[in-house]
Amino acid sequence: MTTSFNELGLSDEMLQAIKMKGFEEPTEIQSKIIPLILQSENDLIGQAQTGTGKTAAFALPIIDKLATKSSHLQVLVLVPTRELAIQVAEEFNSLRGHKNIHVAPIYGGQSYDIQLRRLKKGVDVIVGTPGRVMDLLKRKIFSLGKLSFVVLDEADEMLNMGFVDDIEEILSGANPERRTFLFSATMPERISTLAKKYMKNREIVKAKNAGQTITLTDQIYFEVRESDKLEALCRIIDTTNEFYGIVFCRTKNDVDYITSKLHDRDYDTEGLHGDISQAQREKILNKFKKKKTNVLVATDVAARGLDIDDLTHVINFALPQDPEAYLHRIGRTGRAGKEGTAITFVSPEEYRKLMFIKNITKTDIRKGRIPQVQEVINFKKEKIAIEIKNLITKGVASNYVALAKDLLEGNSAEEITSALIQYAFQNSLEEGSYANVQDFFESKRQSGSYDSRDKGSRGRQDSRGGRGREDKPRDGRRREDSRGGERRGREEGGFRGEGRERGGKGQERLFIAVGKKDGLSPKKLVDMLMQKTNIESRRIDAVQVMDTYSFFSVSPRDAEVVLEKLNSKKKGDRTVVERAKPSK
Repeated sequence: MTTSFNELGLSDEMLQAIKMKGFEEPTEIQSKIIPLILQSENDLIGQAQTGTGKTAAFALPIIDKLATKSSHLQVLVLVPTRELAIQVAEEFNSLRGHKNIHVAPIYGGQSYDIQLRRLKKGVDVIVGTPGRVMDLLKRKIFSLGKLSFVVLDEADEMLNMGFVDDIEEILSGANPERRTFLFSATMPERISTLAKKYMKNREIVKAKNAGQTITLTDQIYFEVRESDKLEALCRIIDTTNEFYGIVFCRTKNDVDYITSKLHDRDYDTEGLHGDISQAQREKILNKFKKKKTNVLVATDVAARGLDIDDLTHVINFALPQDPEAYLHRIGRTGRAGKEGTAITFVSPEEYRKLMFIKNITKTDIRKGRIPQVQEVINFKKEKIAIEIKNLITKGVASNYVALAKDLLEGNSAEEITSALIQYAFQNSLEEGSYANVQDFFESKRQSGSYDSRDKGSRGRQDSRGGRGREDKPRDGRRREDSRGGERRGREEGGFRGEGRERGGKGQERLFIAVGKKDGLSPKKLVDMLMQKTNIESRRIDAVQVMDTYSFFSVSPRDAEVVLEKLNSKKKGDRTVVERAKPSK
């Protein structure tokens, strides 16, 4: 199989677009399809499932052959669902590089006015569902008379959904000189009949590993609010023996944010995205491959081409853009006969898209339950006990033995051991140190506010799900302040300083807009927090009082109490407490 895009006959412009996209080497179906589209005039039938890279297999050579100053529609791609229409249109746009072509997704459920305005401006490529394409053809909004290419994507799905009559009518009215490319995971008799009737000089291409279901990967999804995803991730890591996995994010901002938060909680983690230099990338990957770090947070682009074995987990912190990316992600675990786990976090807005991915990929994604606080604590207790026993077996250094003898004078071994465990692991072994995370839909049911439409209606607001590319994490937002040092202080407070200044593992760092100039001292700050929130002083850690602002650390659960109690001021008063921001 060809191992380089340079060998497929694509133009330099397309090779540059591929490089920008982050592709490193072609998949099997791409190696077979791209040269055939570029070098022959035949029609093609590709037997390949989602996850094989088939969209790029037809999009790249089609884009390469398109005229850039055309006055008519050049390409029609038919797909079974609106989600797939959006996905394929986005793929065309991401692969066109600097080539000036216009792509429009056309599907039911979106306003005709929006689509008509787009089409009137002139488009080169339409990606649409058969029903909506037929509606617009009947209105004579566009013509198929000068088409160069027709692509039937997921043809078996379109026939299963009852689109066969629409497809036949569209094909019979399209330019007879066009080329037709049909892609289908299966080849039932109806597909063969359609191909014989409407395709000429057909070539059949099969991918040997066409989208095989990943049988050794246990696929699980958790329904959580966006704000609870970080806590859910930590609980998964904390309840896994020898966790070794990749956490996939949508944007580089998300990668930086999550990596910094995990660092703050003392996890061995590194972040990887497109802005990281090649030299730094190699260092990060070398550490990860040697398991000096066990958590790699990455974007899809940065993770392309990674050859890392023995991963225990792949975590979809955010849903990928399309089903192919989902399969590529989860395919990184469950390799070489070893079992793996793929976990996907789904916010209410993303649920509908998850079901779309599940249906397209034909994989079994089961609903899981987020580990409860007591499970995490029990797991940590067992791990601490094992590590201490192993240390005893290996032998304890003599200087520690002398200290132990001093402590044992007047105290029992049980009291000393308990005190040492509390001293070292208090934040990890107390329920108050953990945020309250609950299955979103289960909590709605228990409160009596659950509506069966919740799982779909909110998802329709954005069929791609989640935050957009330019959005920033909630805790990464900047605010304008009248006091000069406060914004800088908030941004630096989460990470500057050494040792205990940052608080213990699993704690939240909070900023308060008062300091020494307001008569505040560390003791007065703790006393004020105790009075207004009823939080015990022992749960308030790493207090720093500066001239005009201060910092302190508490558990995630206590942080919510502090933010609610101290910010519940009269209307018009500004926020006095907020989470500290990572430094830039």
